[in-house]
Amino acid sequence: MKVVRLILESFRFAWNALKMNILRTILSLLGVTVGIFAIIAVFTIVDSLEKNVKQSFDFLGSGVIYVDKWPFTADSNGEYRWWDFWRRPNPSYREFKFLEANLSGQTAMAIYADIGNRVAKRENNSFYETELIGGSYGYKDIVELDIVRGRYFTQTEIASGRNVCIIGDDIVKALFPNGEDPLGKEIKVNNKKHFIIGTLKKEGESFLGFESKDSYCVIPYDAFRTMYSTGTGTYNERGSTIAIKGQEEDIGLVELEGELTGILRTRRGLRPREDDNFALNRPEAIANVLSGVFDVFGIAGWIIGGFSILVGGFGIANIMFVSVKERTSIIGVQKSLGAQNYFILFQFLFEAVFLSVIGGLGGLFLVFLITFIPMGSLEVSLTLSNIVLGLGVSAIIGTVSGIIPAALAARLDPVIAIRS
Repeated sequence: MKVVRLILESFRFAWNALKMNILRTILSLLGVTVGIFAIIAVFTIVDSLEKNVKQSFDFLGSGVIYVDKWPFTADSNGEYRWWDFWRRPNPSYREFKFLEANLSGQTAMAIYADIGNRVAKRENNSFYETELIGGSYGYKDIVELDIVRGRYFTQTEIASGRNVCIIGDDIVKALFPNGEDPLGKEIKVNNKKHFIIGTLKKEGESFLGFESKDSYCVIPYDAFRTMYSTGTGTYNERGSTIAIKGQEEDIGLVELEGELTGILRTRRGLRPREDDNFALNRPEAIANVLSGVFDVFGIAGWIIGGFSILVGGFGIANIMFVSVKERTSIIGVQKSLGAQNYFILFQFLFEAVFLSVIGGLGGLFLVFLITFIPMGSLEVSLTLSNIVLGLGVSAIIGTVSGIIPAALAARLDPVIAIRS
């Protein structure tokens, strides 16, 4: 009960100080407001950028290892040895079947190949930016196709390479402008007839401008192979990719990667001293590279905002020194009536924190207003963690700035204080 009374009393003094000297308080808190705004604005934009960039790589799936010819990123020395990679064989359909028969640490597996900027036609309508993808039966479990109408391929359609397809929203709108149901209709892709058995949910353009699923035309892998040379394993063909999704209990996919490496080296007849002639790519590698870049922006935000917060801290300290000077006689009366030193200390310290947090709230409000500014495909949002960070930094600045004036007030002699 005594603590509650102390908090309420300190809050009342802080509020009165704020009301009596509004202009002085606002000018002094401006540094804290600008500082918190600078830090949290940078963090908010960086977090939003990181979120949007990572969402742009969602088409790669999560918890997946990709067997490919080319690695996603450079090696640990920052070198990308393309002159070694280009002579590597592409993953083959026989390797895919071999992995299907021998690999045990996966939940899903697929082989696929793709080619962009194909032409899809129906009667007098055409779509010239089709992303044509040939995938095996497990492709839906790797990429997570969101089919809103129709269905996915059956095992029979995959095995026989039938001319059926699943198309994205952009293709639907381009080839069926009058809104008719596309299911069961015939379209031509590269002048080859395909029957539509499913359509995908509208996804919209990604932040980095990658091809979204709206322009996808997915066909069985064997149907794709009748149009383009792929899956034979030679180095100069259109490359296929084998994708393997790991188990949830395999943290970091360490076991899957080790098993996969051993099976592929055995399959390709590599000797113990020979380097791998394949790449095991993971989307997390790209995310780690991007995280390093965004960390630099975060440090820049701290540096930029730190100077403003330093100025704001001196402003808060100045307010508190003036407040102690103005209320010296009141402090003397409080002490003569039995107020303890900790009560005086907490009273002024709480006032400093309270004023600093108000300045921080002002900065957070300005950041919140930024989220309403249209920035194209970048979605900016103020997260709870950044709000807590802003308030926490404000409270720390208030504590550091107010501790010396509060200590001086607590150590005043009551008789001398009343006389002043």
